[in-house]
Amino acid sequence: MNILKATKRTVTSTGKINKLRTDGFIPAVLYGGRKDNINLSIKKLQVEDILKTETFMSQAVNLDIDGQSEKVLPRDIAYDPLSDEPIHIDFMRVVAGSVLTLEIPVKFINLDKSPGIKKGGVLNTVRRKVELKCPAENIPNEIVVDLDKTEIGSSLKISSVKLPENVTPSITDRDFVIATVVSPTIVVEPEKTEEGAVEGEPGAEGVVAGEVAEGETKQEEGKEKAAKPSDEKGKTEKGKPAQNVKEAPANKTKETKKK
Repeated sequence: MNILKATKRTVTSTGKINKLRTDGFIPAVLYGGRKDNINLSIKKLQVEDILKTETFMSQAVNLDIDGQSEKVLPRDIAYDPLSDEPIHIDFMRVVAGSVLTLEIPVKFINLDKSPGIKKGGVLNTVRRKVELKCPAENIPNEIVVDLDKTEIGSSLKISSVKLPENVTPSITDRDFVIATVVSPTIVVEPEKTEEGAVEGEPGAEGVVAGEVAEGETKQEEGKEKAAKPSDEKGKTEKGKPAQNVKEAPANKTKETKKK
């Protein structure tokens, strides 16, 4: 069980509490039981690593307050929205004989002994934490789930987990699933032909994209020629339209005027 040292805090104003944080302390409060609430301050250095663990919020600790020991349970942590640093911690006294509802983290063991995972199966975690009702004297640090002999398609339910004495799940109306071993998800990529076209798309049946474009161009040229009649015969040698030019009769000679 972790031991944290704390000192009683007398300052309560916002300015002095901010000064406390600047000096490397985290303000805290202890409540619960039949004793009065106590304002505390804890050195930030001694809790930085513990705060990052999954078990901090579900693990009882001994709080050494100026030499007097109290068994407590962390109940809430406030973080600065900008720096994400802890700025306040709430502790609750653990009273003997009481029952606490806590979210206990799940730990999986013997992954290397699972036949299903050896065959390529994947562990699908449904619950990373399980809510349990725990006596104050018997709070587990974690729930151990054994993957030994699990095949693909196996469902690991709460009934298959060995819980400590007098520890029960808060959900009692069903045998809920914690994790399953499932087949791997395979993403099938479309096959490509030698020309690089994807099978099933235009160009996949041996037609190269350049040939398609050339064929379309020839079709457009054919349509354009059909729509516009050729005017080669309607042009003179100089290239001007010959629409108003009339050919002279072949046998007609010039007439002379009689005086």
